[in-house]
Formats: sequence, C-alpha cells, structure tokens
Amino acid sequence: MVIIDRETKETKIHLELDMHRGPSVSLNTGLPFFDHMLNAMAFHGGFTLNIEAVGDLLVDPHHLIEDTGLVLGDALMQTFEETGALVRYGHSVIPMDDALSEVTIDVCRRPYLVLEADWPQISAGNFDYFLIKEFLQALANRGGLNVHASCRYGTNSHHMAEALFKALGRSLFAAFCPAADKSKGMSTKGLI
Repeated sequence: MVIIDRETKETKIHLELDMHRGPSVSLNTGLPFFDHMLNAMAFHGGFTLNIEAVGDLLVDPHHLIEDTGLVLGDALMQTFEETGALVRYGHSVIPMDDALSEVTIDVCRRPYLVLEADWPQISAGNFDYFLIKEFLQALANRGGLNVHASCRYGTNSHHMAEALFKALGRSLFAAFCPAADKSKGMSTKGLI
C-alpha cells in the first residue's frame, strides 16, 4: 500500500493506493462527479484507492482535480519503484451505451498525454469536462506515463467520460502487473 499526503495553500490530499489488491474504494473529494469517475476507474481496474481531499472549490475545481492527478501519479511512480519490472503496457476499450472510449498506457518514465475528446455537453454539475485533461496531464507527468486517451464517439458526455475512466482503470491495472520474468527488464535498452 502506497500512502501519500500532499498539502499546499490550495489543496490537502490524503491518498492510499494498492495496485495489487482490491477493489476497495473510498473517495471524498468534495466533487461528486469526480468521485464517481475515480470510483469507476478503481473498481473496474480492480485496485484499492482511498482519497480524502479538500481544496479551494469556491475558487474553481481546477486545483483539486489537477492536484489529485499529481498525487495519484506520485503513488503510481512509487508503486513502480517498489515493484520493479512491470508488464509496462496496458490497453482497454470500453463501451457505455452511446459512447466508446479507449486508453493505452506505457509505463516508461517519458510523460506524454494525447487526449481526443469532443464533449457534446460542457459540464456535469460543477465539473467541467475539460478538467479531465488537467487530471490526465498531471497523472502522466508525475507517474512517468505515456497516456493515449480517446473518446471515439458518443452523444452523452457523462457516458463518454465514464467509459474513459473505466478504460483508464483497466489499462493501469494491466500495465502495473509485475512482469512474469523480472530478469528480462522492461526495455531492450536495459533501463527504463
């Protein structure tokens, strides 16, 4: 279990992550839609994720969502460093009614994000869908992940986002499984 606490003038986040045990999920970020997405990610990824977070939501949800991505990325990096050689790659395509979304992950220490999403509706309550990019960018940067995420199509932004987070969870789980033969490493270069 990786436990990380991060406190700034904008947010205070306590996160517990176990990629190899679960699913057990407890979330309280003050943003019900964000909790819903994170719950879908961890449940369908089959891992344990507990988050208690507070932030300056009266200003804007941006800081809390971005910082949650940073802390989750830190926890994934720590998981990588403690586990050693991983499967490295994960990919998942998930449908949800009208929507089809996919995520591909490479645990490679070369952060990069590609997100393709054309949201038909701009928000769900006080959650603006463009903030998903802020979360994924922070996750990729701190986790050392190459993340390609795409909402291929859909007419309902909620369904598109939920399918995307489910695909993210399944991709993370696959990529962070310990390698069957750790002596082979994770790259033809010898090092990641």
